Amino acid sequence: MATKRNSNETALKNVLIPIVQAIGRSGKLIYLLLFIVITVVVYKFFTSKNESSTVEYNSNLIEKQIKNVGKLVVTEGHFSEVLTYKDQKKYLMDLVSFEKKALIIVNADVAVSYDLRQIKYGIDEKSKTVRILNIPEEEIKINPNIEYYDVNQSTLNPFTGDDYNKVNKIVRANLAKKIEKSTLKTNAKNRLISELYNILILTNTMGWKLEYNGEELTKASVKKLDL
Repeated sequence: MATKRNSNETALKNVLIPIVQAIGRSGKLIYLLLFIVITVVVYKFFTSKNESSTVEYNSNLIEKQIKNVGKLVVTEGHFSEVLTYKDQKKYLMDLVSFEKKALIIVNADVAVSYDLRQIKYGIDEKSKTVRILNIPEEEIKINPNIEYYDVNQSTLNPFTGDDYNKVNKIVRANLAKKIEKSTLKTNAKNRLISELYNILILTNTMGWKLEYNGEELTKASVKKLDL
């Protein structure tokens, strides 16, 4: 856009300069002044049109950039835990019991992602500002690897599908508590802001600003979030 504008200005100068010189040599100053005034008005008219079209083009480009982001996986974490599962069945007024138990080792990979197709933002063309108004809730995906050791069971109380389902629910509940107590979600949010800045870095190159929570995102502020 800038290159096209510069070429138009150069072409305009190449046409106007000989005309101005010719009028100057003729000695008719009044025509020269009138010609200069008309030229300035025409130049202002065309340059103002170019600037408005540039703003519209820039805002459309930014909107397209945001919509193309899609789902973004921001942070991954790893959690481990060891637990013992026990279950007991009693018969004959609790005089006879059959117990089953197992040592369980869990290694889980956790991914925190955001669906940025649901992001809410505003574009202020007047101040050349992109404002991130709301970020959707994070999506937490837990992939546990559950291994059973020292399995003890009896014929009258064997391990069944219900036991494995119970263990899976217990493991996921424990992991959810660990995730809440950890810094994983906070780190994910900070990393998300950093990624948004990188994705929309073109706003700076075009003279636009990017704001979140009322604060302008800069290279320095984003770098602090990554620490």
